Amino acid sequence: MTGTGEPQHDAARQDDERRGALHGIRVADFSRVLAGPHATMILADLGADVIKIESPEGDGTRQWSPPVNAVGQSTYFAGVNRGKRSVVCDLRDEEGLARARELALSADVVIENFKPGTMEKFGLGYDAVAAENPGVVFCSISGFGDTEGRDLPGYDLLVQAVGGLMSITGQSDETGGEPTKVGVALVDILTGLNAVIGIQAALRARDTEESATPGRGQHVKVTLLGSLLSALANQASSTLETGVAPGRMGNAHPSIAPYETFAAADQSIALAVGTDGQFARLCDVLGIGELAADERFATNPQRVAHRVELRAELESALRERSAAEWIEAFTAANIPAGRVNSIAQALDLAETLGLDAVATTTATAGDGSEHTLRSVATPISLSETPARYEVPPPGVGEHQGARWRAR
Repeated sequence: MTGTGEPQHDAARQDDERRGALHGIRVADFSRVLAGPHATMILADLGADVIKIESPEGDGTRQWSPPVNAVGQSTYFAGVNRGKRSVVCDLRDEEGLARARELALSADVVIENFKPGTMEKFGLGYDAVAAENPGVVFCSISGFGDTEGRDLPGYDLLVQAVGGLMSITGQSDETGGEPTKVGVALVDILTGLNAVIGIQAALRARDTEESATPGRGQHVKVTLLGSLLSALANQASSTLETGVAPGRMGNAHPSIAPYETFAAADQSIALAVGTDGQFARLCDVLGIGELAADERFATNPQRVAHRVELRAELESALRERSAAEWIEAFTAANIPAGRVNSIAQALDLAETLGLDAVATTTATAGDGSEHTLRSVATPISLSETPARYEVPPPGVGEHQGARWRAR
């Protein structure tokens, strides 16, 4: 599979109009699977020149199929690797290691998510690279850090379990539920986003004369466990302040009611009622206006305390009409509500709202036929230097013959 045209970030061919916010930033991407590739795809979307450094076998997610896209690539791989150039560097081979070193020394950013100590074993750790490339921003992603947790396996499912996310996800024990993982590798995605934040902060510090270390890069470290704990937000805050760990509540919210899904006549509706005013309007639309004055439900703390009785009252009314009818009425009354969509329906919704949620690139299959590939766009809108999607996910070693100028 090959892309059309020249590489996206070839400085000799990229004119001013096409330059993204990170134009001129070169990224040597040693990462694989999800957290690191997600981070570097965002950097590529924003204009960085990302060189994906792969083993001869390629990123393992290339084999994670079905499903595959129109040119036969794993959709898992393709979903986080657009905008990059691929070269093969076998780190076990002298020539491959030398090429990898050349790329690391020419880069503004090096990113890796090997087991801690692996890059050092090959002479590609932060200290070794920074000794010859002092401006490098070196980002290491690990599951549990590089000290006591260095030998623990950093898998998203494992981190969701030991990091507490599964303890608050799923139906309660009382209803026969069990701890449940989120339906996507969310911890990897969160970690990738944190990596992007750390990398850009370090680049800002390096390139600002007023910073403490102008011209010098630094070692950015991001962990899956740390990213998850940070993302637990109010649930972690309540645990720290009260000493009481929250449990699983299905779709309900521990501090707000009604704030969950409810059954209408044909399907579920999500209601996100966060104020007393919204609740009063909800009751009016449902034809049970007297409920808003009931002392059990008059304020949010009272509604939380009596959520079981409240749910029964609301669902009794909601079952009288279809979800679509209720949502239309709720929207007209400025009550936050929506149906439970499939992913396809969610993408369609984004399109109808003009959010430009789908990115397209053109790829050439092995038989020479051209195909349009679709993936989810970067959700960052920049007015002057918007994200661009010009290069499809690369084949293994597709850009092996390229030469990289020393920086």
